[in-house]
Amino acid sequence: METMAEATAQNPISMRALLEAGVHFGHNTGRWNPKMKQYIFGARNGIH
Repeated sequence: METMAEATAQNPISMRALLEAGVHFGHNTGRWNPKMKQYIFGARNGIH
């Protein structure tokens, strides 16, 4: 079984692939579902 580091080294993930998959780095703090609170670890500059 390979580690995550080994898998990532073999298959680099591009920013384009992340965006196409719907992965992103935050929402405005005014736009969040309270059910997701357990997954939100902080806010900075109005983004979490």
